[in-house]
Amino acid sequence: MADLNRTALYDLHIELGARMVPFAGYEMPVQYPSGVMKEHLHTTEKAGLFDVSHMGQVVLWPESGKYEDAALALENLVPVNVLDLKPKRQRYAMFTNDAGGIEDDLMLANLGDHIFVVVNAACKDADIAHMRHHLSDTCKIEVLEDRALLALQGPAAEAALAKLAPEVVTMKFMDVTALSINGVDCVISRSGYTGEDGYEISVPSKDAEALARALLADPDVEPIGLGARDSLRLEAGLCLYGHDIDQTTSPVEAALDWAIQKARRRGGERAGGFPGADRILRELETGPSRRRVGILPDGRAPMREGTPLYAAQTGGGPIGNITSGAFGPSIERPMSMGYVGIDHAVDGTQIYGEVRGKRMPATVAPMPFRASTFKR
Repeated sequence: MADLNRTALYDLHIELGARMVPFAGYEMPVQYPSGVMKEHLHTTEKAGLFDVSHMGQVVLWPESGKYEDAALALENLVPVNVLDLKPKRQRYAMFTNDAGGIEDDLMLANLGDHIFVVVNAACKDADIAHMRHHLSDTCKIEVLEDRALLALQGPAAEAALAKLAPEVVTMKFMDVTALSINGVDCVISRSGYTGEDGYEISVPSKDAEALARALLADPDVEPIGLGARDSLRLEAGLCLYGHDIDQTTSPVEAALDWAIQKARRRGGERAGGFPGADRILRELETGPSRRRVGILPDGRAPMREGTPLYAAQTGGGPIGNITSGAFGPSIERPMSMGYVGIDHAVDGTQIYGEVRGKRMPATVAPMPFRASTFKR
């Protein structure tokens, strides 16, 4: 752990009794004394505070001063409609490669005269290099090294944050804005990675602990670690990069085609023009050979990442594999997601996962496993 980075909230995590683990080059809290199960349920019932400061935060400043120029340049790297994103709105996107695979998934926001980008911790160095290589002629790429990122998630998140910044009450899902909280300039989005209503707050690192303490002073807010964050995102059917999506999976295989707007598809105003467009546009029209699906195992034992999947209880080769699996505290049963051949991707299809040499029954099921509660 000696060579790992620490976020601005490290000392607070230790004070609160967190169990720290290595994650994406950082020492991060996997759980607090109450444990993963209680942390998960507290987030769905009240509000949880997550430290996600290990994520990468980047600002794209268009050299021309026009958002449109930065947006068009960024569209050369992502298959989504950046140009028509309205001011103070955020959108999910992904960097694709020439083979149509996903290099990383990310969030981008239109903040008027610039684009605010949040990328995954494990990929951020490669993502920043990627943006610098391809966008430097059009944009100044500013990496926000001195910013922390907090996520406040759950049904009580609005009331808790509104005590410090009343303006957040009017925000809708995927709104993003710059606000002052206790005299500190922050960038706040109404979004998250849990399936719950909530916010992500970019705050200067030097002010992060004070803000976290102010939020934790609310009796409905508890600190939550990476363990519950993972079970929450899995119940919500959300991908984890490097597991459910990677450089070999296309957005269409990954069931992320909803994120590719009409303007970037065949016949659209700006169709194609992004890496891997030939494969991705073809799969949008003719379908992929495999698809990411939800999977509900029978019984109480989770089917974990790497579990091979079969069409029958005996005989035949694998039809896919599990990419994420855990026990769902809210749904009170095991849950998984993974890839299967397109012929087996229909909801309700019975399949089998090989666990300790024995094929166990499971059912292809729609995601999310638990309905999301975003404020639309």
